[in-house]
Amino acid sequence: MRLYPDKLGAQLRKDLLPIFLVSSDDPLLQRESCDAIRQACREQGFSERQVFHVERSFDWNSLREASASLSLFAEKRILELNMPGGKPGDSGAKVLLDYLERPAEDTLLLITVPRLDSSTLKTKWAKALMDSPVCGFVQIPVVTAEQLPAWLSQRLAKKGLSADAEVLQFISDRVEGNLLAAAQEIEKLVLLTDATHLDMETVQQSIADSARYDIFTLTDAMLAGDRVRSLRILNGLRSEGNEVPVILWALAREIRQLATLAAQVEQGQSVSQVTSRVWPATRKPLVQQALQRQRASHWNQLLQSAQIIDEQAKGQQTGDPWLGLQQILLKFQA
Repeated sequence: MRLYPDKLGAQLRKDLLPIFLVSSDDPLLQRESCDAIRQACREQGFSERQVFHVERSFDWNSLREASASLSLFAEKRILELNMPGGKPGDSGAKVLLDYLERPAEDTLLLITVPRLDSSTLKTKWAKALMDSPVCGFVQIPVVTAEQLPAWLSQRLAKKGLSADAEVLQFISDRVEGNLLAAAQEIEKLVLLTDATHLDMETVQQSIADSARYDIFTLTDAMLAGDRVRSLRILNGLRSEGNEVPVILWALAREIRQLATLAAQVEQGQSVSQVTSRVWPATRKPLVQQALQRQRASHWNQLLQSAQIIDEQAKGQQTGDPWLGLQQILLKFQA
């Protein structure tokens, strides 16, 4: 059965299911959900814990044997299965399906995976776990940049603190993409202040620049037309040691797709038609807006600029390739 993250606590108080599948790309949110399950287990007398990490050489029979064997030290136990790849393969899928049919007595199986994509969610093993009444499936969504201030506000409220919108945005800008750092900063603020309402001065003195970005965060910000955030992410990527060619590849790929789609629109197809296969669906409105703003010639000009930046990065042309990347981000909305 599907469980919303904010309903997990209520489910644990009501009934401790034999199996939990916790899916998330955020280590903090996944860890906290798993910690809640472990705590509920401890409260109900589970005192033994065995952990399995699924790697390329993992022997799925070890999980089968562990589930079939009797506990040596306790009546109740937790079997934890960590699948960082998110896919068990044929042999693993069979073991999971067999376990689902006959869960071990006095045992809770806790499975952790990254966020499962749409194709994985359609597989037999995943559908069986999601639909089973003996399995709680918790898929934890990523906290977006737009949602982060509200998430911080809720987190602060649990600690008895509050902050104005300006302060929340200031914190967000410095911990975006790293909820673990955000949680750590909040814990630090709790220790540093006796006040219940945080002011800007206190936060500025306390907070570290913990923003951690990836290249896909940059392309999303570029598509959204957020120049300020795009430049901030670019600077963050540079400070973290990312190379120009890698960033340029991601930007050029987006621009090349827009050039192709814009040409199709100019040939008579509708924007909705040419974007019907854009994935993920959350990006589709951004791509559609970009196509409605600019013609194919604009995107082709940006591709020419990308070619120049590539030559600069290789030392084949004079100029600063980082400045060129900034100019592409600024011209994207021109």
